[in-house]
Amino acid sequence: QVQLVESGGGLVQAGGSLRLSCAASGRTFRTYAMGWFRQAPGKEREFVARITWSGGSIYYADSVKGRFTISRDNAKNTVYLQMNSLKPEDTAVYYCAAGTNSNLPRQYDYWGQGTRVTVSS
Repeated sequence: QVQLVESGGGLVQAGGSLRLSCAASGRTFRTYAMGWFRQAPGKEREFVARITWSGGSIYYADSVKGRFTISRDNAKNTVYLQMNSLKPEDTAVYYCAAGTNSNLPRQYDYWGQGTRVTVSS
């Protein structure tokens, strides 16, 4: 069993940066791939980035490539999402998830409650 708690969301101007954190509880955290997803109002949840348990494989959605960086610290049971050059279209609730290394939400077993990111123009 893994419990996930996101933090770090907020209001930022376009071009700014935020760093999201996802703290996990549970001894099996380091065995899971971790993903970040987001959901904007009226839209489906979409993949943002994922990282394998070792950190050796990382993948980004085209919309965030070059601007966002995912990382993890297994010693701290935490995964991060550094978001730079933010755009208004990045506005969404961001969720971290633990599961299989995939872009598909259904491949993830555990989800956090989400943290809201609002980017003003």
